[in-house]
Amino acid sequence: MTFRQFVIRNVFRNRRLYAAYFLSSMFTVMVFFTFANFAFHPVFYDGSINSNALRGMGVAGGLIYVFSFFFVLYSMSVFLQSRKKEFGVLMIHGMSTRQIRSMVFLENLLIGVVATMLGIGLGLLFSKAVLLIAENVLIISESLSFYMPWNAVAVTFLSFTLLFFFISLFVAFLLRTKKLTSLIKSDQSSKGEPKASKLLVAFSVLLLTIGYGLALTAEGLDVIRFFLPVAILVTIGTYFLFTQLNVFLVHRLKKRKTLYWKKTNMILLSDLAFRMKDNARAFFMVAIISTVAFSAIGSLYGAQSYLTKGLIQANPYDFTYNPVGEEAADKRKVEKVSGALEEEGVEYQTERVTMSAYNGILPEESVWIIPDSLYNTLASMTDSQKVEVGQREAVVIYGNLLQINTVNQSRGLMEEEIPLVSGETISPSSSVTSNVLPGVTDYYVVSEETYESLPEPETSTTQYVWQVESSGDEVVEVGLELAESFPPGSLTAIDAVLYQINKSYGPVLFIGLFIGIVFFLSAGSFLYFRLYTDFEEDRKKFSAIRKMGLTDKEMNRVVTKQTGLLFFAPIIVALVHGAVALSALSSFFDYNLVQEAAYVLGGFAVIQVVYFVVARTLYTRQLVRQLSR
Repeated sequence: MTFRQFVIRNVFRNRRLYAAYFLSSMFTVMVFFTFANFAFHPVFYDGSINSNALRGMGVAGGLIYVFSFFFVLYSMSVFLQSRKKEFGVLMIHGMSTRQIRSMVFLENLLIGVVATMLGIGLGLLFSKAVLLIAENVLIISESLSFYMPWNAVAVTFLSFTLLFFFISLFVAFLLRTKKLTSLIKSDQSSKGEPKASKLLVAFSVLLLTIGYGLALTAEGLDVIRFFLPVAILVTIGTYFLFTQLNVFLVHRLKKRKTLYWKKTNMILLSDLAFRMKDNARAFFMVAIISTVAFSAIGSLYGAQSYLTKGLIQANPYDFTYNPVGEEAADKRKVEKVSGALEEEGVEYQTERVTMSAYNGILPEESVWIIPDSLYNTLASMTDSQKVEVGQREAVVIYGNLLQINTVNQSRGLMEEEIPLVSGETISPSSSVTSNVLPGVTDYYVVSEETYESLPEPETSTTQYVWQVESSGDEVVEVGLELAESFPPGSLTAIDAVLYQINKSYGPVLFIGLFIGIVFFLSAGSFLYFRLYTDFEEDRKKFSAIRKMGLTDKEMNRVVTKQTGLLFFAPIIVALVHGAVALSALSSFFDYNLVQEAAYVLGGFAVIQVVYFVVARTLYTRQLVRQLSR
């Protein structure tokens, strides 16, 4: 048997030992190929997507590739740590350090090439699903049909063949073998009781408290200024959280005898400090990577929600014609909008809106006043609350546009009085929050009789609004066509504006979503890989304890708790980090992102639960099978 045959047989005969590393590598290749298949789609090169989006996809592909390099390198280093005893046995049989390095190089290269080919194959299977998802997110002129992605295949195969070659060369060159006795007894040597420094524990809590405090109290542009200091503080604090605070908490739990001696808690807690210490770096990496994923996707989703909801609130009507500057309303333009809607067979309601501004109510500021008949007509068009205004009464209408609190803080119309021509004044009787009038914040609604008794207004403006019965593609087309024939800023076709925003923002959102999911699933692969790294140790431990009377049900309970801590400890920390980051983003936008944050963080939490259930089931089944032999 030649040396190369020995390497190949060693890989295939120890499938279980190599499985976790192989699957992690294959998953990385599959993700990169899936994105490359999307990025090289012919539709994107016919002018449907702007050049900035194409450059963004190129940058995203580079980020995924760089991340893949470090992910595979980390997986390889962990994999080699679990093979110390194997290296010792091979050295006993005469293998030199140079031959061990050659073996590691060839093994890693073999696994890398096979993982690359299978990753491309699996990527082809999932490509259609990804294209369908992208087609629903992006707004392009053509559908993202399936095609044979030769460019993506070539780029992926060449990129990852080189990646595995250089990693194999790098790891083999840096591989250091210890003394023979230390290698043979690597699974028997005591690691020593993990200890936690109270000073570093306090330092971790202090850093996280300061970081959270700065993020939650920052407002406006301060959020941007504090971003880098907060990121540094939280990152360092998170590292010491997993290396020191976790061990400290486990020791505190072990000192509570009622808890420590209860059922199988002794088995769980006895080596939990060792596991926390051994997995501290993996926990730290998973927490930071997941936080980046949560924050990136939450920010992109929140920004889209902010833009779309803000536009809809500021423009409650499908079409709004508002003459620009000193220009008077042009009836021909009004007829053009109505004619275009009628030509497309779109049913609509239209209204002429005249608003008058009055002085003498607020110092150095004019106030808008409209009659109740106009307000109630507009309220019926927008399905808003109508108002009932008696004679000599007024109702204050508060605008509910985004950032209204920061833009309109000086208004206090409820405390003011409205002067009439007769010299009398009337006081507001109630208030309503509404965005019935586009582009207007706070104003008064009075009865028709009172409106006629008002003095001459300082100024009046007239605009026209249209509300269609049902929105569709024809409404978007009308808006796009009309926008070309109106002066800039005079006609707002909200459906057409939203269409253009989504068309520009869709690729950014999809790329961000894809990268975020890649980071999150890669973090899950870290945890899955770490779980199987400790498999042999768990097998020996539970094999010994079963002889003392441990039942399979009790063993399943212990494994479930251990696996749960492994999978959820870093994710819970990441969820908290992500919630704080999105809260800071809410302060920056002056817009409540609770719903968007709940969707993003809740979605990732559900994915992690599914990931945990699958990993726990597979791991427990394999553990029971090994113990039954």
